[in-house]
Amino acid sequence: MPKNPTRKATSPAVTPTATIRTMIVCVPGDLPRESLTAHQLDRNFGVQGTLSPRFWASPAVHLWQRSQMFGLRKGRPAYCAGGPARLLDLTGMRQAAGVGAGIRHQLFSRAVHGTRNATAWHVYEARHLADPQQYPWDTAVADFTHQPRVNAIRMHNAAAYGAGQIRLSELEMYQAGCMAYQHHSALTALAGDALITAEGAKLAPSSDAMADRVTYLEQANRLLAAIDPDQRLLAVAL
Repeated sequence: MPKNPTRKATSPAVTPTATIRTMIVCVPGDLPRESLTAHQLDRNFGVQGTLSPRFWASPAVHLWQRSQMFGLRKGRPAYCAGGPARLLDLTGMRQAAGVGAGIRHQLFSRAVHGTRNATAWHVYEARHLADPQQYPWDTAVADFTHQPRVNAIRMHNAAAYGAGQIRLSELEMYQAGCMAYQHHSALTALAGDALITAEGAKLAPSSDAMADRVTYLEQANRLLAAIDPDQRLLAVAL
């Protein structure tokens, strides 16, 4: 859904870019721990953000290994901002994300029952950016929000809280079906919205369109599946 429905176009038309909320950084092995504090992220990786407690620490982490983790918190599971891949419970994260997505999709199915598939926001945004004068921002917002399925989701969200919310930004993924949405959520749990490799290459979707998101998740998860167990991963909230 529009991030700021009151905004109007004041600049030349541009292609809408993907929304990046969380970035996963593969930390080079020779980079000291002191270089991974939040205020150093921009200088070392060109990332303006803060460390995010996204990963699960492995239940088998020993006391003497805790110093290798970033922002480790107490709990079950114990969340952290990152650490060596071998000390992270990536499998547990992926499975839990898939289960949670299945529950959310059941809520989605009940909330939108009887409505037709809706057009995702990025389609209206792209149309607006292509011709701001002929297709103003306010018109794009109205066309998106006046869809019956979108209003059904908004009504559900107005009455729900926390984990019961249905994100309109994931509308295409929900509409692709329960299994597709579960896979999307599980893969996103590990890869976030963008990834920086240990060599400094950046992977990110070209746009918020589902097809571009899927392409990114394919590439990022293939890379993460092949990393060295000692490779340090770091989650950054932008």
